[in-house]
Amino acid sequence: MRDFIIPQYPPGDDRDMGTPAKVGLPVTLIVDGIDVTVPEGTSVMRAAAEAGIMVPKLCASDNMEAFGSCRLCVVEIEGRRGTPASCTTPVMEGMIVHTQSDKLRRMRKGVMELYISDHPLDCLTCAANGDCELQDMAGNVGLRDVRYKAPEGATLLNHFAPRDGVGVNAHYTPKDESNPYFTFDPAKCIVCSRCVRACEEVQGTFALTIEGRGFDSRVKAGAIGDDFLTSDCVSCGACVQACPTATLQEKSVIELGTPERSVITTCAYCGVGCSFKAELNGDQLVRMVPYKHGKANRGHSCVKGRFAYGYAQHKDRVLKPMIRETIDQPWREVEWAEAMTFAANKLRGIQEKYGRKSVGVITSSRCTNEETYLVQKLTRAVFGNNNTDTCARVCHSPTGYGLGKTYGTSAGTQDFDSVEQADVVVIIGANPTDGHPVFASRLKKRLREGAKLIVVDPRRTDIVRSAHVEAQYHLPLKPGTNVAVVTAMAHVIVTEGLFDEDFIRTRCDWDEFQFYVDFVSDPRHAPENVELLTGVPAADLRAAARLYATGGNGAIYYGLGVTEHSQGSTTVIGIANLAMLTGNIGRPGVGVNPLRGQNNVQGSCDMGSFPHELPGYRHVKLPDVRAIYEQAWGCEIDPEPGLRIPNMLDAAVEGTFKGLYCQGEDILQSDPDTHHVAAGLAAMECVIVHDLFLNETANYAHVFLPGSSFLEKDGTFTNAERRINRVRKVMAPRNGYEDWEVTQLLANAMGAGWHYTHPSQIMEEIAATTPSFAGVTYDVLEEKGSVQWPCNEKVPDGTPLMHVDGFVSGKGHFMVTEYVATDERTGPRFPLLLTTGRILSQYNVGAQTRRTENVVWHPEDVLEINPHDAENRGINDGDWVRLASRAGETTLRATLTDRVAAGVVYTTFHHPATQANVVTTDFSDWATNCPEFKVTAVQVSPSNGPSEWQESYNEQAERSRRILTAAE
Repeated sequence: MRDFIIPQYPPGDDRDMGTPAKVGLPVTLIVDGIDVTVPEGTSVMRAAAEAGIMVPKLCASDNMEAFGSCRLCVVEIEGRRGTPASCTTPVMEGMIVHTQSDKLRRMRKGVMELYISDHPLDCLTCAANGDCELQDMAGNVGLRDVRYKAPEGATLLNHFAPRDGVGVNAHYTPKDESNPYFTFDPAKCIVCSRCVRACEEVQGTFALTIEGRGFDSRVKAGAIGDDFLTSDCVSCGACVQACPTATLQEKSVIELGTPERSVITTCAYCGVGCSFKAELNGDQLVRMVPYKHGKANRGHSCVKGRFAYGYAQHKDRVLKPMIRETIDQPWREVEWAEAMTFAANKLRGIQEKYGRKSVGVITSSRCTNEETYLVQKLTRAVFGNNNTDTCARVCHSPTGYGLGKTYGTSAGTQDFDSVEQADVVVIIGANPTDGHPVFASRLKKRLREGAKLIVVDPRRTDIVRSAHVEAQYHLPLKPGTNVAVVTAMAHVIVTEGLFDEDFIRTRCDWDEFQFYVDFVSDPRHAPENVELLTGVPAADLRAAARLYATGGNGAIYYGLGVTEHSQGSTTVIGIANLAMLTGNIGRPGVGVNPLRGQNNVQGSCDMGSFPHELPGYRHVKLPDVRAIYEQAWGCEIDPEPGLRIPNMLDAAVEGTFKGLYCQGEDILQSDPDTHHVAAGLAAMECVIVHDLFLNETANYAHVFLPGSSFLEKDGTFTNAERRINRVRKVMAPRNGYEDWEVTQLLANAMGAGWHYTHPSQIMEEIAATTPSFAGVTYDVLEEKGSVQWPCNEKVPDGTPLMHVDGFVSGKGHFMVTEYVATDERTGPRFPLLLTTGRILSQYNVGAQTRRTENVVWHPEDVLEINPHDAENRGINDGDWVRLASRAGETTLRATLTDRVAAGVVYTTFHHPATQANVVTTDFSDWATNCPEFKVTAVQVSPSNGPSEWQESYNEQAERSRRILTAAE
């Protein structure tokens, strides 16, 4: 099986070199009289390209293995008979190659004639005119006339349906317009198979095939009766990008024309951090194309990053500031100056009345590092307190705590390239095919090469079993029992002597290890003794532990299914213990890797968004750390930690917290126990929402500051592998300001006197005050493309792999992981366990993706329920059901599936009409207050439709979003 191989290029070189780069001993050959030295295994085609000689091609592309079907790339090699295809011919020492001769020109022209004979000659009106490889190659070989035509009776692959009896012996094959983002025109297909191979080798979905023979052959999506929308196609765009004609074409290009310029930027969706070329006509964005030099995505993409950018131009965007005195009043549009004066006066008045700690901020994991840094600076340097929190704590703070305690740093250990050297991959509480699809494609490629997979998840996700990929072990644990499963795996490794003693003696604290061994060896942690608790068969758990410990390079990837628990921090510690036990840390192919949910979760944490930590994870109580910022900011820093979001809401209900600046977050939809969040917001006297849209939190806001999308700003994001990527302004901010400028306006209205003129100056301040960012500048990022922190004098090129020679903390620390059951228990009233997650087409609270065509795939949240539980309750597929917990209730439609075990139900939280978090409780992680989204005791029963609460909520939301017109 051929698979995607990462291409390598000189920096900035976007040429398609035809075939992938290879690694090997140098080989020297002569191509058209030019000496070329390339690694052994390199194709003649690529060797020629390295010499600046581009051999004509149609079926070849450098992100796929050579195919050799088009016969356009033939060359002559001295001493060898015939004209071999240069894409499939490896170089040899001393080889002499000729890419141009009369014979080759005649052959290539003949090949092109055959292709063109079955292709409509409508170049002037074709959407790919000027951006078509077939057109380019026809010109390259000098084709000016076509002598052939399709045989009588062959399938009429034409734009125009037969009429008036014409073509009665043929049948018309129409365009497939089913996909909302691209069209498939079989009339223009040259059957080069590039789209099929891209779907297999790059994406790993295997949704496309070639059906028919000769002139009747064509690309087919899915099975008989399927189209691109109903097939397994995940709309990643790999096929569209691979297509050399207009067969597969973005609808945006058809509508807006071929783009004329491009800007390289970073995707603002998940934590993979894909690089894209935003291609434009003037300031009109035409398409987003994955950038082949992007070190996180290597030229691949998913449906969200590739196509779901239309929200930036959506009619719902608010572009003018708005204010109101009370939340029952309609909004009134004002100018920026009036909005800032209004907000500043409100906040100053609150602090004068209730004290300086009565206000706070919430930073965003969707905004840039520079913007997030300024928001936490606002509360510390202007408000005079540490009341700053972020959704990064709401989802991944146990990562920071657990890895900080065991390894000494609060981030993942590897880069994404590392997965290609993994032999055993453990996925715990993560769904990469939906939540991190570009990484999942690289993972699936490695699995197809023979790596083994262990999945620990209460739900059977796609990675457990899908096209050409199947996990060796799926451990379907009961929600809330992560710690018991991880500790049982450690029990097997320790009691069976499978641990790496040399690594532990050299790299870890041996005394702590001895104490840990005494704990984990206790028979109560044996798989057989926790089977009833976890629901995982003891034999499977033992076998999985043995595989991880003995299968070679073992890598662990985990997600919110680990962290969003009352014992989230304990589970992260347990995962860190497993890696240390087996020596799977500090080299390629191993490690502990959190998969971050949003684009800048890592950066939001790095920038000091927590109430107890300044940037760089340094505690606010430390005088030497405070002194750095007191000198830089010219103010005194409060040594007392501030309030987390739930503490802010509690204090608001109690009457001591009265003002909030919330940038880029929608806590009413995303945070647990919606009723409590609403009560806290309603009790505040000034809520400032800074966002693109009037979100659910804005229902309770007094000031709305319009935000700018990622396309309208400069800055940086930090992805899940600690990679700092540039975000570049593609177009001018539609609201007039980038988000960092809005924060500066508010700070200055409060008397701050900030004078930043560009985000690069903010990064200079970050680098000057944060050791792990000391070597990061915009010039460095422009030169290197991206860097992974730590980046400083010791490691000026950044740090792809952490803990190579030793842990940041010196010695690795084993810690006891005692299982403590959550206080959220099932019982007669609430016998089922609800767990929540995401889906491929939607993102977080859906504010962006719901305003794109992605709603075609997921128009509403649904409840997955096992058929056994549904039958017991008289529930059929598609029925409305009532989902109730101790905290609240909502209604949604049911989907019957065996993806979830009996006793477990699952839903997403992308649509505010459902408000899934109205049923989640306020239980949280013992160390970080990370909410326990993944374990809620519920009951499910038939319903007639939306609940009274949903109807009243929708009515309140509509009233809250009234905007006065100019006439009013």
